[in-house]
Amino acid sequence: MTKTNQATQREVLAIVREFDAPKELVFDAFATPEAMAAWWGPIEFKTTVVKLDFKSKGMFHYKMEGPEHTMWGRFIYGNIKRPDLLEFTNSFSNEKGEIVRADFDARWPLEIFNRITFTEKDNKTTITLIGYPVNNTEEEYEFFQTMRTNVNGGFNKTFDQLDSYIKAQFTLRKAAKTDTKARVCTYLNFDGNTYEAFKFYQSVFKTEFGGKGVQRFGDIPQDADHPEIPENIKKMILHIELPTLGGHVLMGTDAPKEMGFQLTFGNNAHICLEPESREEAKRLFDALSKDGTVTMPLQDMFFGAYFGEFTDKFGVKWMVNYNN
Repeated sequence: MTKTNQATQREVLAIVREFDAPKELVFDAFATPEAMAAWWGPIEFKTTVVKLDFKSKGMFHYKMEGPEHTMWGRFIYGNIKRPDLLEFTNSFSNEKGEIVRADFDARWPLEIFNRITFTEKDNKTTITLIGYPVNNTEEEYEFFQTMRTNVNGGFNKTFDQLDSYIKAQFTLRKAAKTDTKARVCTYLNFDGNTYEAFKFYQSVFKTEFGGKGVQRFGDIPQDADHPEIPENIKKMILHIELPTLGGHVLMGTDAPKEMGFQLTFGNNAHICLEPESREEAKRLFDALSKDGTVTMPLQDMFFGAYFGEFTDKFGVKWMVNYNN
């Protein structure tokens, strides 16, 4: 069959979504392995990041494990202009990262080009995704056209997970300390048993829960900015903190997949620094993140904090949080 090229294609898939967060933060959700593992792919699949080389001509290689079968996929990145533009070509792959045919139908195009633009207004970000097949046969192009409704629906469900991931990450930050005195904390993520763990720690250290007490996901206000919380996670812990020794504080949260988390050993603990000034927050962030990987740039957040996250050059995960 005759191949067609990108130049002859038109914008056959267009999706527009708005997120209640600055565009730098939304963009970064596409740029780090931890974030992509948490929200990319169908909700019934667990996504594992094999490789993420976030640069032009770099590869994102991932595995998606579902109830009945496992799939592999890959992006090859094109033009990247942080935080305004992201281009990539998406394909099904094998475990080696080589392009393969989709297992649901051999007529599905081998390569789909995607362009995502990010625009911000009033601290909200709109992303616009344009997608179409490239290097395809006429039969593949026609089949893609017949599948546009399904593809659109699949992307919107995936972006629902992105929305949940962003809301969950920032809601947790809002539950931090209630004063501006400097302190160092350890932030722990649990797989649904945070309260059990903290009751145990409380019995050992014989201290009382601090901050705003025991906060649960069911306490999140239900409005346009906070959609209905799934019933099975309402009693899970949103935020809890417990003084231990020498002024050190343990903080914790449950990490349900329904709220955009993908808990693995390695991302279940952060050292959280809460300095007394913005200047000290920036100094600590810049010094500790040197030669490391910044997963969330230090900046003002809509929940009233100057906040950033990174993994240092030794693989240790840190948060820096200054409450304005």
